[in-house]
Amino acid sequence: MTLLGTAIVAIWNGIAPGGVDNFIEWHNREHIPERVAIPGFLRGRRYEAIHGSPAYFTLYEATDTAVLQGQPYLDRLNAPTEWTRRSTKDFTDTSRGVCETVHSSGCGDGGLLLTLRFDAGPDQQGTLRNAIRAALREIEAMPGISGVHLCIADQGASGIETAERKGRAVGVPNWIVLIEGGSTDPVDAAGETFATAMADHADAIGPVDSGLYRLQFSLSE
Repeated sequence: MTLLGTAIVAIWNGIAPGGVDNFIEWHNREHIPERVAIPGFLRGRRYEAIHGSPAYFTLYEATDTAVLQGQPYLDRLNAPTEWTRRSTKDFTDTSRGVCETVHSSGCGDGGLLLTLRFDAGPDQQGTLRNAIRAALREIEAMPGISGVHLCIADQGASGIETAERKGRAVGVPNWIVLIEGGSTDPVDAAGETFATAMADHADAIGPVDSGLYRLQFSLSE
C-alpha cells in the first residue's frame, strides 16, 4: 500500500536508560494521538529496532508538506505539554526529517520496516531518483514485500527551531528509503537487493544508515 498523503515526518531516536516505560506510555496515550489530531495528519506509527540503531522509529503521514509547515503543527511544537517536556529529555541519537514522498507503491502495510538513510550529491540527484525508483520497482515484486517508498527531506522545514526541539541535538536525514514486509528474511533480502542496485552510485550516496524495525503502535485519524 502507498503511504497516506504526500508527505511524512520521520523520526529516529534512542531512549536513555530507565526512560523506556515512560516513553511508550507517553507516546501511545498522549503524543501520537496529539499529532494525529492535527488537521492534515493521517496516521502515526512507532517501530522498535530488531537490528540497527537507534532503538525507535516513528513515522507520521500527512496530506502534504504544507501541513508539516502549517500553523496548527507549529503551535503544537511550540507548546509542548509537561509530559512531553519530561519525556523528550530522555531522547538520544535523534534524527528528524520533514519529507516529501516522491515514490510510494505496494500491495499493503507490513509489520516490519527497513529504513535506509543516506545523502545525495546535488549534481546527481536526477539520475539517483531514477535509479532508486527502478530498484524499488524490482524490490516491490519480491516475495514477502508489501510496500516500497522514497522520501526526500526538506532541510529548511526539518531544521525549524521550536520549543519542543530546544536544547536537543537533532540530526536531519536527507534521502530515506522505506521497505515494508511481513517477516525478517524477505525484508533483509530486499535491503541487500537495494544495496546491490545502488553499488554503481556509491559515490553519490555515501554511507547508508540501515535499521530493521518492528511495528509497535499505529493510530489513524
